[in-house]
Amino acid sequence: MFLFISKLLPLFFYPLGATCFCLLVAIGLWWINSKWTPAAMVAALTILLLSSNAWTSNWLAQSLEWRNIPKTELPTADAIVILGGATRSQAYPRPDVDFADAGDRVWYGATLYRAGKAPKIIVSGGRIAWKGGGTPEAEDLTKLLVTMGVPKPDIIPESNSFNTRDNAVNVQQILKERNFKRILLVTSALHMPRSMAIFKRIGIDAIAAPTDYRVSQLEIDEPNSRAEATILSFLPSEDCLSLTTQAIREYIGIVVYTLRGWI
Repeated sequence: MFLFISKLLPLFFYPLGATCFCLLVAIGLWWINSKWTPAAMVAALTILLLSSNAWTSNWLAQSLEWRNIPKTELPTADAIVILGGATRSQAYPRPDVDFADAGDRVWYGATLYRAGKAPKIIVSGGRIAWKGGGTPEAEDLTKLLVTMGVPKPDIIPESNSFNTRDNAVNVQQILKERNFKRILLVTSALHMPRSMAIFKRIGIDAIAAPTDYRVSQLEIDEPNSRAEATILSFLPSEDCLSLTTQAIREYIGIVVYTLRGWI
């Protein structure tokens, strides 16, 4: 039940959900001929415009993504841990497993393995049955890593995780069983602050190895590069709205996990 509620309640705090809520309020106010109808409509428009421009999305994403940028070359470890959220299961009409938006996690984990940073890769992730189901993500990640040249015996699947807390707890059990001490934690840079806090909280010696950066210096500089770019940066964008939503999701996750004592 917690898993379902944790997915449902934040929807009202995301820009699209908040906009829809304000519009529903506006309809209700209009129905009773309230003078506050325009205020609710303005609130909806304001939320949508603020959350879908490049300035807001870049600022929010950068505030999370740039926290764990490695200052030096990553050291060696006992294992590389790749968190789920990077694949879509094979299902009609997909011919095979697909990379999701965070597919960089798989590539970067394989790159670190080939560079000799660790002799094993732990892939952590299951599938929520009521969110499409499919094969456990750990299996999909394993399949992709093998195609990238990682020997299957060096991949340790963990397919019983349904959130980041599960990832940490289940990975910790694997580390104890195999007497692994240190890991390189691979996940999206946006997701890294919450992930590191959870792994550290339960006592795992984790070193951040972020990837899938949505905001680089190029995106930061773009709105100031030319007048055309500045104008466009203020206009609504589907990509910017998505990025803002993802950043807000992470901040909500940090708050909820803190209240539950997980970080």
